[in-house]
Amino acid sequence: MAHLSSDPSLKERWIIVYPAYLNSRRTVEQGRRVPKTKAADNPTVHEIRDVCQSQGLNCEIENKYYPRDSAKDAMCRGRVRVQLKNSDSSFVNEKFQSRKALFQFIGEMIPKLKSRQTKSSQSDSSSQQQGTAASSKKKKGKKGKGK
Repeated sequence: MAHLSSDPSLKERWIIVYPAYLNSRRTVEQGRRVPKTKAADNPTVHEIRDVCQSQGLNCEIENKYYPRDSAKDAMCRGRVRVQLKNSDSSFVNEKFQSRKALFQFIGEMIPKLKSRQTKSSQSDSSSQQQGTAASSKKKKGKKGKGK
């Protein structure tokens, strides 16, 4: 079994990214692993996964708590396993040759996600959303009243 554990493509060998590693609201003592300038404001596991997938990395969300967290905080719940290396020890994406490089990239990209952009600039997108809201409100009537 020892030869299997050295295979970097096995899920057990994938690196783990907790949202706390990239959270600008945390201190280094609380688990932040990137400089504050490269950290995101309360990142979620879904945002971390989206950034990793956009770079062609294999990743998977796991329902685990960060050990330094209070288990009550549901926002910080979960972690993402990310594959950095293939079975031949080559990198899945040459951009990310270390955990640190991956953490910093994710921290920089999360604020640029579309889901984050719409939260900060709702006045721009509200006119587009009104068209879809109006079309979804049509056909509301009483069912089965003709027979």
